Amino acid sequence: MCRSLFLIFLLMLAAESQAAPAIRIGLNYPSTGNYKSEGLELRRGALLAVDDINREGGVLGRPLELLSHNSAARDEKASANIDRFAAQGVSMAFGGATSEEAIAAGQRARELGLLFFPTLAYANAITGRDGQRYLFRETNSAWMSARVLGEYLSWHLPNRRYHYICLDDSWGHSMEQALREATRSRDRARHGFSRISVRGARHDEYLAALNKAAASNADVLVVVLLGQDLVQMMRLAHDMRLDRRMQIIVPNLTSSIVEQAGPQVMEHVIGTTAWTWQVPALVKSADGQAFVDAYIAQHQRYPDSTTASAYSVVREWAAAVQRAGSLDSEKIISALEEHHYSLLKDDQYWRGFDHQNVQSIYAVRVRSRSDIMQDRFKQDYFSIIHRMGGEEAAPSRDDWLEERGDDPILR
Repeated sequence: MCRSLFLIFLLMLAAESQAAPAIRIGLNYPSTGNYKSEGLELRRGALLAVDDINREGGVLGRPLELLSHNSAARDEKASANIDRFAAQGVSMAFGGATSEEAIAAGQRARELGLLFFPTLAYANAITGRDGQRYLFRETNSAWMSARVLGEYLSWHLPNRRYHYICLDDSWGHSMEQALREATRSRDRARHGFSRISVRGARHDEYLAALNKAAASNADVLVVVLLGQDLVQMMRLAHDMRLDRRMQIIVPNLTSSIVEQAGPQVMEHVIGTTAWTWQVPALVKSADGQAFVDAYIAQHQRYPDSTTASAYSVVREWAAAVQRAGSLDSEKIISALEEHHYSLLKDDQYWRGFDHQNVQSIYAVRVRSRSDIMQDRFKQDYFSIIHRMGGEEAAPSRDDWLEERGDDPILR
């Protein structure tokens, strides 16, 4: 009798544990439009993190549940999704594929008391001029990409003429400015440029920009685009044989871009990334290698930096909640600021004064098509050609204060 009562008591405890309400988090991601391939990788990374956390016992003894809404990479839709997430009871939100989207969604999250972690958002303004207390950026800034590229190019391609083709948005402008500074190509008369419309760019616009680049006698062509804009531009550049005349630089490279444009089109392009699937083995990260292996087992392909960023955001937010012992945003902020960790690579930390994640950045070159085709998945796209530590790559506090002007505190 006593034994039966004891078993019933244990079953009741188990049922109570299973009935613990889930903690919800919200992913703002483009499932349609210009950046839908990147959106797929964001969702895969987030789901893998949720599965791992729940397998380990959840957060504060409760399971984690991922909600997601399509942002279509539009700032107004991303902001409206934050309202939807809040109505659904999420404890934090993350995601996005453009800088405008990140700024708009982050501001709305702040108004609602929610933490927001942008992804694929590189404009300096996100943690600079428009930085705020409820936003933490895991991805690198334009400044960080420009620093590692500038150092590599100054060593290997010194005193070259540049031409820039840039998206006409905050990321495009900040990346162009940062790269001009890093490569000493500030003279716009010598180092020309074209702007590409943020929405609705067409073939004629791409072609006009490339014809201008072809006539410039530049040695280096910098293409500051993402998503389908970049894919179409690179295919045209290849058809025009510009890749044989110029070294092409794409500041922010992802595997999905190489896959969509094609390895032959992207062959030998130089860019940057905060992570590749080879990094865990290089830095001897057991957790990073476990992530790579788990992703390969599920999808029969390599994870890329987009996947890793989404995974890291969810894992590190959950770890901060555990340290805080609370879902209160202010307590989680305190748990995040200045916290160092090593998850998928070497040391990273959330800087206190601007909430920028400080981490090593890699310059990479797209491997030759013949080399890529020898890989088991035909997806080993990048060779790492240079590395810069996070402290060296990130803007200093003085740089940050100069951009912030008379507002030196995140609010």
